Amino acid sequence: MIGAGVVGLASAAALLDRGHDVVCLDRLGPMAERSTGTSRIFRLAHNSATLIDLARQARAGWTRWSEATGQPLVRDVGCLVSGALTLPWTAAMRKANAPYEIVGADWAELRLPVRKAPDVLLYDVTGGAIETVRTGEYLAGVLGAALRVATVYALEQRDTAARVHTPDGPLDVDAVLIAAGAGTSPLAAQVGIYTPTVLEHHVRFTFATSRGGPLRSWIDQSPGMPSTYQHMAGPGRWTVGALFDNATLAWEVGRDEAVRASREAVVDYVREHLDGVDPTVLDELYCTTMAELGDGFHLRRNGPFTAVYGDNLFKFAPLLGDLLATAVTDGTEDAVDYL
Repeated sequence: MIGAGVVGLASAAALLDRGHDVVCLDRLGPMAERSTGTSRIFRLAHNSATLIDLARQARAGWTRWSEATGQPLVRDVGCLVSGALTLPWTAAMRKANAPYEIVGADWAELRLPVRKAPDVLLYDVTGGAIETVRTGEYLAGVLGAALRVATVYALEQRDTAARVHTPDGPLDVDAVLIAAGAGTSPLAAQVGIYTPTVLEHHVRFTFATSRGGPLRSWIDQSPGMPSTYQHMAGPGRWTVGALFDNATLAWEVGRDEAVRASREAVVDYVREHLDGVDPTVLDELYCTTMAELGDGFHLRRNGPFTAVYGDNLFKFAPLLGDLLATAVTDGTEDAVDYL
């Protein structure tokens, strides 16, 4: 297993649960890159019935993990969707027979820190906010000594098995799962697997909020505003991430400029449109993402090697762990897309 983000950890835990010997390698340790931070949005709402069904299966996995930890890993605050996403996502929720409501700006239970709410919102009643730190601690505890900090710099196939090269020497294994985020492409290419190579910058910001009580998670694509996702990162903390055009986030722009431009735009948005949220940035979380992927995930396989890639994968983690454990041990088609 290469990569100890939430997907790699979940897959390693599923393999251990099935009685397999597992080594999970990451150059920085668990939950250190794309999976870092204190929270993520969970939602059933997607633009396809297939993804909604997969998210529903993942939600059952989050319940299972919560029972194992003895504390909830998803805060049941619901998720609101507005703007251009509302109609297609509502149609997909209806097709999947998933629970939802259509609400208005005057809904008594809106619970958003906004000055002027959108006129129409999709309320995903099963949505909420994932406790990412607790999740990482739980999965790392399951792995125990199977989790190692090590850089993987080369892969090679040896007959029907595989060799993983690290600074501490080679590891000969039966199969390799590459779940290394931005590091997946260069490693997968060594063993004849193509995955997207174009990266872009992304950053989200956390602010103090005086709004009491649990606030709902929110995804908004209202006209005239940045496309945003927003949720509580903890008591009195409100996180805002925004999606901008390629000129702002393209890899060639450079990290410093992408962060600066994102911060300026998000702070302006908070100052103009949010209520009870102080526009002073308390924390910022930077990561690299693969450009133009959107929701969904993809498996690619060649011999003993399997690679997984996608975007917005945290919410699918329990399901992905099971799917990838099966792909690694039982084999799968060379290319499988979940969209």
